[in-house]
Amino acid sequence: MQENKSRLKWACRRGMLELDVLFMPFVDEAYDELSDEQKLTFKRLLACDDPDLFAWFMGHKECEDAPLAAMVEHILKRVKV
Repeated sequence: MQENKSRLKWACRRGMLELDVLFMPFVDEAYDELSDEQKLTFKRLLACDDPDLFAWFMGHKECEDAPLAAMVEHILKRVKV
């Protein structure tokens, strides 16, 4: 799957610093390792609203979409490494 990394990085720029510090390093360091299906899930995640993303990543709310929830966990684990 061919990617336009600069376009993807632009989509990672959010209105919240907390999300920027999760997404930007993830795209730089881990995105290329994802399967095509995971890349599509990540793009779907980027289409979500910032308040929902913030709640999911900070553990205030659980994402009910299983693939999105798995991606949130994957990103959080990657950041903690």
